[in-house]
Amino acid sequence: MDIPTVDFSAYSLEKKEVSDEDLEILSQALKEAFTEIGFVYLVKTGISEEEVQRVMDISKDFFLQPEDVKQPFSRGSFPHNVHHGWVAMETEGLSPRHPGDLKEAFNVLLHPEIKWPSVKSSQEESFQDIHTSFFLRCKELSLRVLRVMAHCLDVAPETFLEPHRNIGEAFVNCTTLRSLYYPAVQSEHAKEGQLRCGDHSDYGSITLLFQSSEGLEVRSRANEFVAAPCIPGGVLVNIADLMQRWTNDYFVSVRHRVLLPPPGDSRTRQSVAFFVHPDNTTLITCNKNPEKYPPVTPVDYIAECLRSLN
Repeated sequence: MDIPTVDFSAYSLEKKEVSDEDLEILSQALKEAFTEIGFVYLVKTGISEEEVQRVMDISKDFFLQPEDVKQPFSRGSFPHNVHHGWVAMETEGLSPRHPGDLKEAFNVLLHPEIKWPSVKSSQEESFQDIHTSFFLRCKELSLRVLRVMAHCLDVAPETFLEPHRNIGEAFVNCTTLRSLYYPAVQSEHAKEGQLRCGDHSDYGSITLLFQSSEGLEVRSRANEFVAAPCIPGGVLVNIADLMQRWTNDYFVSVRHRVLLPPPGDSRTRQSVAFFVHPDNTTLITCNKNPEKYPPVTPVDYIAECLRSLN
């Protein structure tokens, strides 16, 4: 199984609009990827490697600080949004039967009263400004992908755009930008069954992933995990659970994981994920009959998934 690569330049962030002809071409390419594999690489999206690197660099500056400096920013410390903030090593396990994941993370949900780390880039850009700017860039790209996906299904663009109109409003939408840092690890010293990120599927509509190195694997229809390589300048986009429900299994949400490095490989790994969710009160109802899933709101579905991890 090879994850296809699609040139998205016809609808990149540098373009105000896309022609009907180009929309049809993109639609066919994404339809094939999302119905057969669940993943696709998009290149020439308008998000530059430099933008991604800025987020990774300032995130790494935060992650490399002592734990007592990071602790005040822990997830759950912010009354305005309990999901915003730092996640320490091994405190999160996406495969509940295995030890905690060997990664750190910082979740970003936009809210004017949330506290931010004080680290700054070499150009004196703040952690908050860099992450907020990148969040909004990912939002715009996500809406364009969702519009193409609506075209795949021969439905009006607003079918997916309207339920995502509040992305960036933390009280009414759970869309999250997540910076991830995987420290160097000696695989032979890891606990039995431990990974950098356990086997899981994503909860929302779609996910955009920017990665710095290898390690991600995607499960194929043959139930085998295959490598999802790092493509410079590429954005790896995948279908998440709610979108699979929404389309009555037409688009497929596929499980994936991040392996430990091979013995002797001491490299760190970074990635930045943008988890796109519909607005909290959206009722996700299958778009075809017979309906394979009962209606559910994003808030209820996420709560159910989080309970299953405990």
